[in-house]
Amino acid sequence: MKHTVETMDVLSTDLYENLKALNTLLNDPSDLTTKVIAVGGSKYKAAIVSLEGLSDQLLLKEQVINPIQQNTSMSVESLLNPTQALQDIENQMISLQVPARTGQWETIMSFLLSGDAVLLLDGADEALMIKSRDWPSRSIEEPQTEALVRGPRIGFTESIETNISLLRRHIKQPELMIMPHTIGRRSKQTLCIVYIKGIANSSLVNEVERRIKSLNLDYAPESGTIEQWIEDSSLSPFPQILNTERPDKVTAALLQGKVAILLDGTPFVLLLPFTFVSLLHSPEDYYERWVIGSLIRLLRLVAVFATLFLPALYIAILSFHPGMIPFKLVVSIAASREGVPFPAVIEALLMEVTLELLREAGIRLPKPIGQTIGIVGGLVIGEAAVQAGIVSPIMVIIVALTAISSFAIPSFSAGISFRMLRFITMISASFLGLYGIVMLFIMICLHLIRLHSFGVPYLAPIAPSFKGDWKDMFLRVPVTWLTKRPVFMKPGDTHRAKKR
Repeated sequence: MKHTVETMDVLSTDLYENLKALNTLLNDPSDLTTKVIAVGGSKYKAAIVSLEGLSDQLLLKEQVINPIQQNTSMSVESLLNPTQALQDIENQMISLQVPARTGQWETIMSFLLSGDAVLLLDGADEALMIKSRDWPSRSIEEPQTEALVRGPRIGFTESIETNISLLRRHIKQPELMIMPHTIGRRSKQTLCIVYIKGIANSSLVNEVERRIKSLNLDYAPESGTIEQWIEDSSLSPFPQILNTERPDKVTAALLQGKVAILLDGTPFVLLLPFTFVSLLHSPEDYYERWVIGSLIRLLRLVAVFATLFLPALYIAILSFHPGMIPFKLVVSIAASREGVPFPAVIEALLMEVTLELLREAGIRLPKPIGQTIGIVGGLVIGEAAVQAGIVSPIMVIIVALTAISSFAIPSFSAGISFRMLRFITMISASFLGLYGIVMLFIMICLHLIRLHSFGVPYLAPIAPSFKGDWKDMFLRVPVTWLTKRPVFMKPGDTHRAKKR
């Protein structure tokens, strides 16, 4: 049975008509490779079609083309029936994986554009999809954004197949569920929802799947695009989904009952739900003894408050409440500010904006130059500003402490949120002093109480209170005491360890 090229729905039984239709559908691409060969020991002609640069051409020649040409053991039934001949080619001649056999052009185009080869047989109205992807990929390296002193030196790559294999290396259980989805009307990207069956709450998994299926976009260049589409509140300054490059961090989250989202083309994996307490957690906390891990978490908590309120406190106390400062310190600050023409708030804003510009410039410049710009630029500009009488030395100290504190926050996205809110606290302090800081702090707390991440309260286990989960909050008890999964996650299996 033959079909006209104009239908473009299903394959024809004519090989050359199918090749013509394929070129038409792809708009005659220059990178399309077509190899027409004779099937050994028969009258059939076959065509192996692939896209150069996406498929391994040498692999196709050795594992597909040569075996088909050299095979002479085709059965009599296959010689008379093209459909049976196609079956024999799949079972006896091709050693590569054949993920699909279809007669639909839409499916064929999807596999072909993903890097797989397509085998078309004259007389058959179906084609074989042959696994032969050979995309350029980066080797497995240590994550650049989440460096640890102690821990695995392995990070995700841009290949979703590699990332899934890294997770399976950590969790060798059939309960590790991987649900593939295709997103992007134009890009047709692969996205996988990963969770552990029996641990992750089924309602959480269903909600994640519902939001992923509701995506309606042309292209997702990075997982951050998916994050913005599926988060609960796009107006909140706080991230509601965690991103990470570390397989060990994803593994630990999956074993807590969380869900991971992997997107092909990016090393950043999304973890959800996300809580405020998770901002202070790092995988290294569990690799060191509990005393060290608890101390580091307390330092991070101090760093969060310093990042958010330190410049604002300086402005409020200096402008509205100088009586709270010891007399000798007041004299020292007054002497350092002698000749400074700006009020404290303008002085702080100038330094903070300059610091953000230096930080952004250091990121965008090449790595060797960026580090130099960040260090030398900060020293030179700070010293020059003090010598010129534009800012006071104590303001340089305040800004430096604030910058150091912001780097101590493990989550880069959360650090940006606190840096942004810092400007609001500074402006609030310039109008109302300490009262403005307290009022803004209350407003932030109210916002956090109302915020949710996929049905989980953002301030859990603080509000609402789950006292059983406080053992792994701001302080971490010995790992031998952490025998249960977080209660607020509502996991199916509540125990993750048992004492012997």
